[in-house]
Amino acid sequence: MFCKSSNHIRRCLTRDVVRLVVVSAVLSNCVAYAQKLPIPQNLPNNLQIHGFASQSWLKSTNNNNVFGKSSSDSGSFDFRELGLNASMRPKPNLQFSAQMISRTAGKGSPGNIRLDYGFIDYAFLSGEDSKMGIRLGRMKNPLGFYNATRDVPFTRPTILLPQSIYFDRTRKLAIAADGGHLYGEHRSDIGNLSVQFGAVRPLVRGAETEVALLGREMPGHLSPDILYIGQVNYELDEGRLRFAFSGAQLNINYDPASSERLGAGSIRFTPLIFSAQYNAERWSFTSEYALRHFEYKNFGSPPLDLNFWGESYYIQGVYRITPEWEAIARYDVLYTNSDDRNGKKWAAATGGDPHRRYAKDITVGLRWNVTPEFMLRAEYHRVNGTAWLSTLDNPTSGDLSPHWNLFSILGSYRF
Repeated sequence: MFCKSSNHIRRCLTRDVVRLVVVSAVLSNCVAYAQKLPIPQNLPNNLQIHGFASQSWLKSTNNNNVFGKSSSDSGSFDFRELGLNASMRPKPNLQFSAQMISRTAGKGSPGNIRLDYGFIDYAFLSGEDSKMGIRLGRMKNPLGFYNATRDVPFTRPTILLPQSIYFDRTRKLAIAADGGHLYGEHRSDIGNLSVQFGAVRPLVRGAETEVALLGREMPGHLSPDILYIGQVNYELDEGRLRFAFSGAQLNINYDPASSERLGAGSIRFTPLIFSAQYNAERWSFTSEYALRHFEYKNFGSPPLDLNFWGESYYIQGVYRITPEWEAIARYDVLYTNSDDRNGKKWAAATGGDPHRRYAKDITVGLRWNVTPEFMLRAEYHRVNGTAWLSTLDNPTSGDLSPHWNLFSILGSYRF
């Protein structure tokens, strides 16, 4: 039921926070017990095994559901992440890495266990200042500052990454792909330069990709062509200044079912991301700006010819109050079509709600590193627009409100 009065809200929050504390305590005891277990002596000395477990509580308002259909009711515990990874280096220039993950986050992520990444890394050139190599397997896509590390809560700046750049509603498509990457690194007195380029096959199966690209679940299926992706990073003064440019070109074909009225078609998606960061002793400032080009062709008679650019950016500041406490503030903006920022043209053409085409999010949060292994977080979002909400968790657009709030708490362990 909804928390309607102020007393009722306090009771709801108290009850849910108590639940989170209990869950966190149980996880803490499990991790502490696991750390005391003897390590088998027959494991290779260079084999490393790590993992993480996180549990979150989310409360949204005005029927706008985040990671499940109960977040806008009395709050939801249906956002949890579990991961186990291993790496081994049999030779100085050869490494094997893999991670299994289970993520529960609404209808698009039901909690099934899957391979998050698994690859071979071979450095065929390694010197004092330079390195070149190749990676083969399933690898994280090098997009922006956070995509490659977004799985682990400790490496994210907030519970939810800025959704204008790192969409959770298309997370499987964006996070990893199968294929090969060439990479290189060079360190010098004027800064460190690293580059990475890949030809991979993206992961497009699943309802979340169909809904994000086609508006609803379809009886046919999507099939990807080769995705070309790359990133260039430059760091100055041991990471005090960081700059990056990421880009990709994704081509997806749609093959309709035999009884379907929609015809075959193709989608080309080209994201370009510009990233910058400044790090001082107590302050960090980060900003990323993205342009996203969409091209839709065919899909029936008369053929569809849709071509538009999306635009998004965020500005984020972090202040390290003490080594254990950290505060963050962010302004995050998303426009699905930069030529129709308020969504009115799209609404007139489709009959949809204009707020589905934009989102402006003000976020404030706190992080408490209780121990090096245990972290607590809390954050508040004030959002105008619903462009990054999942249609799977919000199937009826008319039930959504353009102005809404989101409050979340997270407890996370790593070992």
